[in-house]
Amino acid sequence: MKDYIKKHEWNIIEEGFDPHFNKISESIFSLGNGRMGQRANFEETYTGETLSGNYIAGVYYPDKTRVGWWKNGYPEYFAKVLNAANWIGIKVQIGDEVLDLAKATVNQFTRVLNMQEGYLERSFTAELASGKQLKVKATRFCSIADDEIAAIKYSITPLNFDADFTLVPFIDGDVKNEDSNYDEKFWDFVIDEVSNNEAYLTLRTKKTDFEVCTGSFIQIYNVGKPVAFKSEIIKKDKYVAQKINISAKKNQEISLIKVVANLSSQNYAKEELLSQTKIAVSKASAKGFEQLKQEQKEAWASKWQESDIVIDGDVAAQQAIRFNIFQLFQTYTGKDDRLNIGPKGFTGEKYGGSTYWDTEAYCVPFYLATAPQQVSKNLLIYRYKQLDKAIENAQKLGFTDGAALFPMVTMNGEECHNEWEITFEEIHRNGAIAFAIYNYIRYTGDESYLSEYGLEVLIGIARFWKQRVNWSKAKNKFVMLGVTGPNEYENNVNNNWYTNVLATWCLKYTIKAAQIVEKARPALYKNIVQKLKFDKQEFSDWASIIDHMYYPIDTEKGIFLQQDGYLDKEQVLVKDLPKSQRPINQKWSWDRILRSCFIKQADVLQGIYFFEDDYDLATIKRNFDFYEPRTVHESSLSPCVHSILAAKLNNEAKAYEFYLRTARLDLDDYNNDTEDGLHITSMAGTWMSVVEGFAGMRVKDGQLHFDPFLPSNWKSFSFKVNFRGTNLKIKISDKSFQIENNHDRDLKISVYGQNHVLKGLKTLEVDNRELV
Repeated sequence: MKDYIKKHEWNIIEEGFDPHFNKISESIFSLGNGRMGQRANFEETYTGETLSGNYIAGVYYPDKTRVGWWKNGYPEYFAKVLNAANWIGIKVQIGDEVLDLAKATVNQFTRVLNMQEGYLERSFTAELASGKQLKVKATRFCSIADDEIAAIKYSITPLNFDADFTLVPFIDGDVKNEDSNYDEKFWDFVIDEVSNNEAYLTLRTKKTDFEVCTGSFIQIYNVGKPVAFKSEIIKKDKYVAQKINISAKKNQEISLIKVVANLSSQNYAKEELLSQTKIAVSKASAKGFEQLKQEQKEAWASKWQESDIVIDGDVAAQQAIRFNIFQLFQTYTGKDDRLNIGPKGFTGEKYGGSTYWDTEAYCVPFYLATAPQQVSKNLLIYRYKQLDKAIENAQKLGFTDGAALFPMVTMNGEECHNEWEITFEEIHRNGAIAFAIYNYIRYTGDESYLSEYGLEVLIGIARFWKQRVNWSKAKNKFVMLGVTGPNEYENNVNNNWYTNVLATWCLKYTIKAAQIVEKARPALYKNIVQKLKFDKQEFSDWASIIDHMYYPIDTEKGIFLQQDGYLDKEQVLVKDLPKSQRPINQKWSWDRILRSCFIKQADVLQGIYFFEDDYDLATIKRNFDFYEPRTVHESSLSPCVHSILAAKLNNEAKAYEFYLRTARLDLDDYNNDTEDGLHITSMAGTWMSVVEGFAGMRVKDGQLHFDPFLPSNWKSFSFKVNFRGTNLKIKISDKSFQIENNHDRDLKISVYGQNHVLKGLKTLEVDNRELV
C-alpha cells in the first residue's frame, strides 16, 4: 500500500517527484472523455520508466493468441485497444541539452488532477547538468464538451539564464503496446501533412483497418502575448513535427498551446477523415485554450450536478469517491452504443480494453442512477447487437439451436480470452447479462425493452443453460459440471453454488419476461417466437430444471457451499496468513492457490448480493461470517460486495473497512498493480458501497427503499439519483434522513420499512434510526 497522494476534497495531488512511483501516477492522473484517453505521461522527453498510453475508443487489434497447447474452441486472437499516436509530445531543448526529468535535478514538483473542472496540471523546477534552471507548468485536458478535442498549455520560464529554446511539438505514430506479442507494431502509415503551425497524421490499423487521424494546431505566447514564429517542418516514418526556435529573457515565460483533434473511421468516411480533422482543429483552435478550458469546466459542473457524493467529516473518503466517479465518467459517456467499458478504461493496457461481465454486474447500477436512462440502455443494446456472435461462440463449444454464450472478453462480440479456465468455464457471465436486463427494467420500469431487445437475449441465454446442465442419477438432480465461479482461485469445479443459482434464476426470469411480452405486445411476441423458432415445450424443459436443480449446502454449518468438496480443503483463515505470503497471486504457485480454501472475490456472497430478498438475515450472516474470513480480496471487484452486505448486516466496522479499500484501491495502490492502469469497473462498486451500502437504497415493487446508517466518523453524506423521471437528493446525518424531490411528481418511497409519499418539489425528513 502506498500513501503518497495528498488528501483533498476535489484534487488528486502529488508533491515531489519519485520516479519509482511514476507509472502509478501515470495511471492515477489519467485523462479521458469517453472517446479517447491519455495516461499522465510527460509532454517533454522522459527516458525513465514509463508506460506510454494514448487510446481511441473502439479501435482495436486482434493480437494472435499465444498458448503452449492449442485446444478446440480457443479464440484465435486476444483483442486489445491500441496505444495510438502520441499527441502530447513536446521536445524541449536548451542549447545541446534536452529537458528530461530522468536526468535533471527536479525540485518543487507538483502534479494536480482537478476533478471539479476536469484538467491535469503539472509544475516543477529543474536544474540541468549545465546548471541552468527552468520552471515548467503544463496544463492539459480531454474535452467532454467536444469529445474529439484535447488541448495542452505548456509554459517554460528560464530562472537563471537568458534562454534560446528549441521546442518541437510532435505527433508520433511509431508506437506499440507494451504487451504486444512478438513486439509487433499495429499501425501502418496512410498520409501526413505539416505546415508552419498545423500537423496531421493518419494511420491505419493492421488487420482491422481502422483509420485514425490526429491533428494539431500550435500557437506560441511570450509573457501571455501571441508571437509569430517560423517552424522547420519535420517528417519521419509515422512522425510529424514542427521545430521552433524562440528566445526568452531570464524569468520570462514562454507558452506553447497545442490544440489537438483525434478522429476515427468509426465516425467518418475514410476519404473524409483528414478534411474532417482539419475542420475540428480549426473550430477548436479558433476558440482558443482558455475558452476550451472554460467549456470543460462547465461540462464537468453539469456532470457533478447529477452525480456528486458529498461526505462531511472524512477527507480521504470524500476524495476517493469523487476520484472514482470522475474516472467512470471519463471512461464512458453513453453516447455510442458501439462502445463499452474496459476494466482499465483509458488508463492502461491490461485486459486489452475489452468488455467483461464487470459492466453488467457493477457499472449498470451506477449509470442507471447518475445518468440519463439512455446511457445504461446503450450498455444493454451493446450486448443485444452481439447476440448473433454469442450464438456463434456457443456453437464453437458444441451448443446448438440458438443457445447463446456471451464472451468473457470481447470487442466485437467474439470471445477473445486466451485462458481456458476463463474462456470455457467462467460461464456465469451469461447470468450477469440477464441480471442487468432485469436490473434495468426494475429500476426504470421500461418493460418495452423486453419486447424490443431483451427477450431475444434472455431466450438465447436460457437455451444455453438448458444444454449446459445434465441429469445426475446419483443426486437425482440437474447438476452443472466443470465451471469456474467468480472465485478464479478455483477452476473446473462442479456445482458452483452461485452459477447454479444464477442459471435457474435466468430460466425463471426468461419465462416471466416472455409472459410480459406476450401480454403487452402479442404481435411482436409472435414475431420473436417465429424468428427464434421457439417452441413452448422449452418452457416445460426450463421449469423442470428450475424444480430439480442441485445446490450444494452444508446443513451443519447452515451455509451454501461454494461448490462440491469445498470443505474438503484445509480451512485456513486469511488472518492466519503471514503478511509475507500476500498477495498470494504474486507469492504462491498456481497449484497451491487452486488447492487452498482462499477466495479471490465474492462468490457465494455475489449470489446473495444479487438475490438478497430470497434469504433472511440469519442466513446472510452465516454465509458472510464463513466466507469473508477466507477471502483475500485480490480482485478489485470484491470489497464493494462485502461492504454492501456488511452494511445490510449492520456491521459498520466491516462496511467502512471495505468501502475505504474499494474507494482508495488505486489511490493507495492496495494490490500493488495500479501502474498497469486503474480498476475502472470496480469504481462503480465504490459508488454502490455508499448508495446501496450506507444508504441502503434498493428498488422493490417499483419504488425506492432506504435503510440507511451513518459511518461513525462521518458527520453526514449526501448524493443524488435519477429515478423514473424524478431527480432526488438524499442526505443522511446523525439526526435524520432527508430526501428532496426536485420534480413536481409525487413519489412513493420506503424508509426503514415505513412507506411515505414524497410530494413533488418537497423534502421529506425522517428521524435517523440508531445503528444496532
